Amino acid sequence: MNQNHLTTLLAVLDEGSFEGAADALRITPSAVSQRIKALESDMGRVLIRRTSPVAATDAGEILAQAARRMALLQAETDVALERSISRVPLSVAINADSLATWFQSVFSDVAKWKHATLQLRIEDEAHSLTLLRRGDCLGAVTTEATPVSGCDVRELGTMRYRPVATPALKDAFTSDEGIDWADMPVLRYGPNDAIQESDWRGRLPERPRERRVSQIPSSEAFLEAVRCGLGWAYVADLQSDPLLETGELVLLDSTHVDVPLYWQHWRLQSAMLQDLTQSVVDAAKQHLS
Repeated sequence: MNQNHLTTLLAVLDEGSFEGAADALRITPSAVSQRIKALESDMGRVLIRRTSPVAATDAGEILAQAARRMALLQAETDVALERSISRVPLSVAINADSLATWFQSVFSDVAKWKHATLQLRIEDEAHSLTLLRRGDCLGAVTTEATPVSGCDVRELGTMRYRPVATPALKDAFTSDEGIDWADMPVLRYGPNDAIQESDWRGRLPERPRERRVSQIPSSEAFLEAVRCGLGWAYVADLQSDPLLETGELVLLDSTHVDVPLYWQHWRLQSAMLQDLTQSVVDAAKQHLS
């Protein structure tokens, strides 16, 4: 396989278009198209779906994952040979709550590695394996203990979530009969927020037609929205504990949700990947139960 063709394939997938890949590679869109056609001819199958944005076919995903593995090894080789322009791309899929809390300990480690660059993709922990299977990242924080083909898995620990709200919000929707879960405004992170969604189904037999639901797709902003009284929500203990101690937030009941986390990464003989794995595991041991 031609290395330039593989590099072009990754650029097209990363940029989402042939034109974007041309800009990134500093070549013409025509040259990008010719390289992709040549690669598809060599493979004997279509690798790119010409949609907007473009997408990899099943064969394209397999080839892209192999290309990213080769790119990581090439980057490490360049570093070993002291080619100063080389950078080792460490691409990781991670959920927003982990990124906002325990994973930040990894930053100080990577900062000490002279040639490493960290590229994070925020994705719900239940969906991050999709990026790993496609080869879009070399490691992922996930809730899945069964390793993806070609990957190893390490147990990290558990994040506990509990229902919290401001004291004023709780009082406003509490009567002698208890909390009015149907009318009290609620928050959710996004459409894939499994914790909030499953809790609704457990508390309410039918979803109210006009329930006040605010969607806040940022972990830090989500916590701030809870603190301001925009709604109640399940929040990770790592984020809510300080506010519970000050009384800015209160627990709504004794329920909790424990989310087990795992680190899945490519099975690859890479010193940098081994260092990253150790850093992630150490950070999780320090902060997770």
